[in-house]
Order: sequence, then structure tokens, then C-alpha cells
Amino acid sequence: MLPPNEPDHLPKDPVVPVPLPPPVKIAMLSAGGLATLLAGLSMLGPFSIDAYLPAFPQIRANLGASAIEVQQTLTAYMLAFAGMVLWHGALSDAFGRRNVILVALVVFAIGTFGCASAHSVHSLWVFRIMQGVSAGAGVVVGRAIIRDLYSDAAAARLLSMVTMIFSIAPAIAPVLGGWIVTFFDWRAIFLALCVYTVVLGWFSWKHLPETVPMEKRQPFNPRFLAESYGAIFGSFLFHMKAGVVAMNFAGLFLYIAAAPVMLPEHLGLGPSEFAWLFVPTVSGIFLGALAANRMAGKLTFARQIRVGFFFMLGAIAFNVSYHAFLPPALPWSVLHMFFFTFGSSIIAPGATLLALDLFPHIRGTVASCQSFVTTLMGAIVAGLVAPALSHSVFSLALGQAGFALVALAFWVTARRYRRNLARTGRQVP
Repeated sequence: MLPPNEPDHLPKDPVVPVPLPPPVKIAMLSAGGLATLLAGLSMLGPFSIDAYLPAFPQIRANLGASAIEVQQTLTAYMLAFAGMVLWHGALSDAFGRRNVILVALVVFAIGTFGCASAHSVHSLWVFRIMQGVSAGAGVVVGRAIIRDLYSDAAAARLLSMVTMIFSIAPAIAPVLGGWIVTFFDWRAIFLALCVYTVVLGWFSWKHLPETVPMEKRQPFNPRFLAESYGAIFGSFLFHMKAGVVAMNFAGLFLYIAAAPVMLPEHLGLGPSEFAWLFVPTVSGIFLGALAANRMAGKLTFARQIRVGFFFMLGAIAFNVSYHAFLPPALPWSVLHMFFFTFGSSIIAPGATLLALDLFPHIRGTVASCQSFVTTLMGAIVAGLVAPALSHSVFSLALGQAGFALVALAFWVTARRYRRNLARTGRQVP
């Protein structure tokens, strides 16, 4: 059983817009328009990962690369993403949210065009790294923008709305990638992504607000950065709350990273049939985010997270039990992903905002650190865990269960730790 709910996390503040600095003139967006734009920025990540997964065999043949070398194009992207995502938020705290996103889009477009023109797997690694260092800006800075503009309940609603729109990307990316590979060439995947990035950059230039006025920006110097990162990574509560999101993501990403092996070898699916895995996965993300949107302001974050874990634990119990006794088969080997992602999407908004609010004066930096932890877990899963477990669907089920149970342990530990701090009168974090 989870501990009782904490009443101090009930959303209570009204929406408080932050005034924009006068030098930047943009066409203001509604909450729905802002959510759509931020979701579009967040989609760069899943498009960069999921769209080219069905093209692995073609890339391998075209570039004369080994299977592990092609797999390392994903690992290189994830490591670069994880390394740079640590800095996007600090840069946005110092130089403004809008400026960081616009520069990142330019770098991403160049890297994506480079991927399309790569003629060796080693040059593909280089341009994938360029994509990785820039793709995370939309995710990290987008969270900070939401928390800059909106308070608890409204922020949770907007964050879940972004997740709902964003969830389209992991569903359509591998399907589109499979179609493109079937009718065109793997390079066309990156060319299409480059066009998408240019269009997104234009909309961001016209409509993305700046939510950090000059007088509220933080210094970008070694001493301040060292103090900020030291405080965040020295916070036990940060590690526990960020760990909840990271471990849930690892459980999801384990199946995404294993898809090029699991789907064709264990389930006999072709490149155009990756939807068998991604449709239930993304349906769960979408509907879970919708549920979180409806719960915002009606339930405490603690109770909302408890509901999410209920669905996740049910999903892993079914998945492990089925594959312990029966061979992999459709739809049973992928059905659990709907309930797993449904639960994790209910958990994510509350857990994310609770971590951001530990250090409200440097939310951008906190968002960076949180995304770094999550992405680092993704890189570990892609480079080590998925290859080690892909030989067996039962092994994948056990791995996902392990990640979910660790996430639950982190959440329970964080609540008990916070309660102990409150009893002793010590400062949080």
C-alpha cells in the first residue's frame, strides 16, 4: 500500500501569466495553441528515434555497416541528448527560453540534413550527435515555459495536454518510417524530418513567447552553475522524484529500443507492421494524459500518482505471468503496453511538477537535470539493457517489471522522507 496522500500538493493557485519583455513582438497563442506548439517541439525526439527504426536493415545494407554499428547510431543520439539536455534549461534561465529553442532548431535542421546525406555509418554517428545535442531543447524548455506561465492545476492540465498531442509522434513515426522505407529510401525519412523542423522553426519564430524577462534571468557563470547543479543533484528528494519518471520511461523505452529485434524475430512482423507495438503504446500515453488532464485540480498529485501505479502494476503482472507460461503471440505480447503507458502518463505530470517545484527560482535548470536523468536511463536501456534482454520476450517482461517496481520504491521513499523532514522541522529539500 502507498502512504496516505499529502494535502499540501492540492493545486490551489490561479493561472498567472508572466509579462513578456517588450523587445519581442509575437502573436500570442491560446493555451491550446501553446500546447500544440510545445508538443510539436517535443515531437522532434520521438521522430528522431522511432521513425528510422524500421530502416535499420536498409541503412545497414546501404552503408555497409554491422548491426551493432547501426544500433550505435541510436546510442550516440541518446548519449548526446542526455549530455546536452543537462544544459538547455540553464541556458534558457540565462539567455531566455525562446532564444535557446530557436538556436536548437537551427542546429537540429543542419544535423538532420547531414543524416540524409551521410555516406558512411561514422558520418551518420556525427550528424546523429548533432541531432541529439539539439533535440532536447523543446522538451526541457517547454516544461519551464509551462511552469513560468501557469500554476499547479493549470500547469498540470497544460502539461498533460502537451503529452496528449505529443503522443501522436511515437504512434505515427514508425509507421511513417516503414512506409517511407517501403516506397522510397531511408534518407527520405531524414529529409522529411528536416522539412518538419524548418516549418516548426517558422512557427516558433512567429508565436513562441519569451517567459523569462531580463530582470529575472540568472547568471551563466561557473560559480552560479556549480551551486545550482550541486543543490539539485545533492537533493535526495530530487533523485527520488526524478527517478520515478526516469524508471517509468525506462520500462517504456525498453520495448521501443528492442522493437527492431522483438517484432520481426519473436512476432514475425515486417517493417510496415510496427504499429502492432506502437499503437497500443501511444494509445495508452494519449488516454493516460487525458485522464491526468481530467484529474488535475480534483485529486492531489499523490492520489493521481497512486492511480497510475495501480495500472502499471497490473500491466507488468499480466505481462510477466503470460510470458512465463505461453509463447509470444499477438495481441497478448503487446497488449500490456496500453495499460503500462496509461498508468505512467497519469503519473508523469504530477511527478514532473513536484520535482520542478523543489527549486522554483531555477526551474529551467531543474527541468534540464530531470530530463538528463530520464535520457541517461534511455541511453543505458538502448545501449545495454535492450540488447541484453532482446533474446527473449519473457526477459523483456521481467526487465520492464523491474523498472516499474524501482519507480514505485522511489515514490514511496520520497513520500516517507518528506514526511520525516516535516516532523523534524528540517527544510525541504
